[in-house]
Amino acid sequence: MIRGVLFDLGGTLHVSDSPEGRDVWFARRLLDRLADYGIPLDAAPEELARKLHENGEAYKRHSEKDLRELPPAEIWNNWYLRDWDIGRERLGPIAEELSFLYDYERVRVIRRPYIKETLDALREQGMKLGLISNIISLSVAPHFLEEYGVRNYMDCIVLSSATGIRKPSADIFRAAERELGLGPEELAYVGDTLSRDVMGTRNAGWRLMIQIKNPGAAHRDKGLEHSGLKPDYLVEGLEEIPEIIRKVNEKP
Repeated sequence: MIRGVLFDLGGTLHVSDSPEGRDVWFARRLLDRLADYGIPLDAAPEELARKLHENGEAYKRHSEKDLRELPPAEIWNNWYLRDWDIGRERLGPIAEELSFLYDYERVRVIRRPYIKETLDALREQGMKLGLISNIISLSVAPHFLEEYGVRNYMDCIVLSSATGIRKPSADIFRAAERELGLGPEELAYVGDTLSRDVMGTRNAGWRLMIQIKNPGAAHRDKGLEHSGLKPDYLVEGLEEIPEIIRKVNEKP
């Protein structure tokens, strides 16, 4: 019987896009903030925007190979801002703030409808609730949950930035199991990608995997379209999930 339902954050509780010029706007924002801390970069916003994209994608490829999340200071010094040789010691005190800005402002984030209604319905069924997310900031996921009015709904929040482990490793799912006191056969996960969420749920052996459609994540799943990897259910919106859980638990 399913007793807990956990969610991904990006692509699941909210989606994102990057309107034209957003990358340069964010680069300018980052340059200003670094200058506030006495770290002026000799870079035009357009150059920094290009480097942030290139270096960010390089870090993603690296982290997806070993399924480890590096500490924020190392991410910023060795990857995102590696072209400027700033030094980990100087970046260390502000690395979490930079990570928060990166996850909160770099793209336009749009919450999905029915977050609170979905969680209310699941709680009425007696479900424990939680979050498992690959994210470089320690503080931005709780901040988003506060904005959405559901922070207090979560019985656990498990982040790659805190554990040092990234989906699809089963180990990050094990961390959630320990926090909730539930076993794999009692848990369901909701996420938007095959490569991280469906694969991670399968690696962990959880009872149920629900994938929510997110066209913006297609590039992350390239090459897996015909792999045979698939969820138990594919949904358009969060509001479909409580009924799925109810029906699964009613099966003999």
